[in-house]
Amino acid sequence: MPADSHRKVIITRTSVGRYTAVNGRGGTLDFGTGNADDFTPVELFLTAIGGCTAIDVNVVTTRRAEPESFVVQVDGHKVRDEGGNRVEDLTVTFRMSFPEGEGGDAARAILPEAVQRSHDRLCSVSRTVQLGTPVETRIES
Repeated sequence: MPADSHRKVIITRTSVGRYTAVNGRGGTLDFGTGNADDFTPVELFLTAIGGCTAIDVNVVTTRRAEPESFVVQVDGHKVRDEGGNRVEDLTVTFRMSFPEGEGGDAARAILPEAVQRSHDRLCSVSRTVQLGTPVETRIES
């Protein structure tokens, strides 16, 4: 494994039902339990999937043309049953348009391949979900 492969966030409770995550570069993100307008952890999960693949697709398509619109929607159903809580039926939908002309035509042509490559290989978030990765928990004093 490369030395720079490690990623980390630190989450701190800031008040009842509210938390702040801090990444290794000092960026912060507030979230909560859904009682306010903060994102919930499930919404952050959906955001991570959509954001990861959006970045992959953006890199490839914008080499050909800047999009006129670029929207990625991620849907899923939060399930609670005897198997435990989880999100099922995940769907990522791209809604993009490109300008008329050679560059736009090239971006439209490469879009299906870019989406497929992100899904099959590039997006580390959705690949982790698809492949299934154990999550270890620890308690430290």
